[in-house]
Amino acid sequence: MTRFDAEVGVVGVGTMGAQTMWQLARRGVSAIGFEQFAPGHDRSGAGGESRLFRTAYLEGSHYVPLLRRSRAEWERLGADTGVRLLHMTGGLMIGTDGSTFLESVGRSIAEHGIDHEFLDTDALRSRYPQHAVRAGDVAYLDHESGYLRPELAVALAASEAERLGGVVHRRARVTEIRMTDAAVEVHTDERVFRFPRLVVSAGVWTSQLLPGITPLHEVIRIVMTWFPTATPERFTEDVFPIFVRQSDGFDISGWPSIDGATVKIGLNNGWDRVADPDLLDRTPPDALFDEVRDAIRALVPGVVPEVVRAGVYMDGYTADHDAFVGPLGWDDRVTVLGGFSGHGFKLAPAMGIVAADLATAGATDLPAAFLDPSRFSVNVTAADRLRFGRRVSR
Repeated sequence: MTRFDAEVGVVGVGTMGAQTMWQLARRGVSAIGFEQFAPGHDRSGAGGESRLFRTAYLEGSHYVPLLRRSRAEWERLGADTGVRLLHMTGGLMIGTDGSTFLESVGRSIAEHGIDHEFLDTDALRSRYPQHAVRAGDVAYLDHESGYLRPELAVALAASEAERLGGVVHRRARVTEIRMTDAAVEVHTDERVFRFPRLVVSAGVWTSQLLPGITPLHEVIRIVMTWFPTATPERFTEDVFPIFVRQSDGFDISGWPSIDGATVKIGLNNGWDRVADPDLLDRTPPDALFDEVRDAIRALVPGVVPEVVRAGVYMDGYTADHDAFVGPLGWDDRVTVLGGFSGHGFKLAPAMGIVAADLATAGATDLPAAFLDPSRFSVNVTAADRLRFGRRVSR
């Protein structure tokens, strides 16, 4: 009879893995997590001091129930730790009246009764003079939006999991995952661990651990940028909500000032591809900042259009820009989470619930079926079958 090290193993205790560990620990499920760095690190998808939390979701109204569950869990984690992680500033979605962007936002609002205001051009210009408002610019003010503190949130979710009985191995790089009839094995430099169930939430390293059998399309470098302002009082969270803006050919997001000196504003698109996640270039050339500087000049005149700080991160993208969350397919003992395509952090608590549900009960009540990995077609080579055991059979 196989002796297991815990009921569930979790490979990758970052954004999604820390939440999975927390949810498992709250249920009294024994779990061991493996993190090659430490929870809260800035060397992949999490980081940047602040991340958007949006409920009027332009990526699709079907996300709204997951976002609302995530909000409740973010607030619970904050209450459990005594640390404010979610700041509900409201969120401005600014664009041209009648644009596809605002139609998508409006659909989320209408279908789910999101608390909001619609601001016409004059109202937008009067209430938020920090923005340069053009003729035809309008906005939705989503009262169910704000920002999160990412590094702190990941670290605290992991520490809460440990407080409740979970075990996190820090600076423990997983070298191999093997699926045998007896167990799912996690190989590290220290030893081999065996579990009846495994969650793989390794972010951009997922394809290295499960080559050929996950639908990760590409890894994109994401750069966040901070700009100085001479009037920081105009950019505090009580007067300057988070925003997403598509106008004048620009697509940007912004956050209130946290340090009282700079404003974080960045492009919404990824910058370029990363060939090897272990070799991320964290020193982008100055020319890459031209577009965001032009956006600042055109749209946020109270901010000096010179980058004083930049943070470089990366995220895994799928072909349809929706994540894959669910059973591996070839072996339902393994649940995978990945490919969040630049908009996953806010959803992490709901994803942690889904992963914990699947790892313990094989099903979830949350509406996450649209993220099932089976919607992608992937190729499994003979070498993959050999590596992952005979359960990988098709």
